[in-house]
Amino acid sequence: MHTSAVLLLSTLLAGAPRGANAPVARPCTGISLAAADGSQIVARTVEWALGDAQHDRLAVVPRGKRFQSVVPEGATGFAWTGQHGFVTITAYGTDYGPDALNERGLYIGMYYFPGFADYAPWDPAQASRSCSVGDFQQWLLSSFSSVAQVRQHMNDLRVVYVADERFGGAPLPFHWKIADPTGECIVVEIVEGGRVEVFDAFRGVITNSPGYDWHLTNLRNYLGLAPGSVETLRIDGREFAPLGGGAGLRGLPGDFTPSSRFVRAALLSSCVRPLADGEDAVFEAFRLLDSFNIPVGTTAPAAQLPRDIPSATQITVVSDLTRRALYFHTMHNRQVRKLDLAKIDFANVPQQVIEDPLRRQAVAELEVRAR
Repeated sequence: MHTSAVLLLSTLLAGAPRGANAPVARPCTGISLAAADGSQIVARTVEWALGDAQHDRLAVVPRGKRFQSVVPEGATGFAWTGQHGFVTITAYGTDYGPDALNERGLYIGMYYFPGFADYAPWDPAQASRSCSVGDFQQWLLSSFSSVAQVRQHMNDLRVVYVADERFGGAPLPFHWKIADPTGECIVVEIVEGGRVEVFDAFRGVITNSPGYDWHLTNLRNYLGLAPGSVETLRIDGREFAPLGGGAGLRGLPGDFTPSSRFVRAALLSSCVRPLADGEDAVFEAFRLLDSFNIPVGTTAPAAQLPRDIPSATQITVVSDLTRRALYFHTMHNRQVRKLDLAKIDFANVPQQVIEDPLRRQAVAELEVRAR
């Protein structure tokens, strides 16, 4: 008998770019946390160009699935059989998306990387080892169980650009955060005509452009920041005391640019209180990421305030790599829900999409108000 994944979607708090004129800002922020019991947690916000991205639909992909890569010119791309089942957040009805976790606890997060991602040029002679960005993510999830394995096989395939009309034919420049239950975490970037660069992720932090090495260098500009307050100074007989707590963080960037969010995420995740276990870390991750929620309209010009929710935070996802569980809440439903991968029989579960019924109601209400 197989387990119905639909029944595993439970509410915790209840007790159990499209088109030429679409906005270009698509920020996302990722962090990692560890608990005293050894639990490894990764978490991120997801923002995209339009509110119909359908990020709150989860695809369940079984072990043993046969995959066929899509490549240009109708050629036959790389094909493989998956060794591991996985669950992925979707996008625009595709069977891949911004965040995913496989049954062995390997996490793959895809983050927007415009202006810097540059995939390998299409070469028909190498079609059999070529794939799209979506295929690349699914190959990693279905083939490997650790970051060490990913490092070993990173250059086996050639990622090439493949237009996808579900995204309005827009380019899909991404880089990836990859983590496993050992705590190892890397960032993978494909640049300059297909060259693969791998970075050890600093505290699991990732945002968007520019390249990861630039973000690490930029942290040097904020070495004076520290949690807590600052000492009272006495100059020429006059006392200068801080006006309130947290004065040590004065100068921490608070805007929504990728560089500012990277600095803020690196510092805030470094200041996290001691975490007892995985559940404690999961909810601390949700609280921390509240600092990165992007309100509707803040990334749009004042004269072009959006009617939709472009580049606002549409879904926040937290994955417990140790216990193989995925948690999330959305813009339309702030109640945290959980999908327990440990209870899914990935050898027998049919491929399926789990959709939140409250989403349809919320979207319908938005459409009515927009008329």
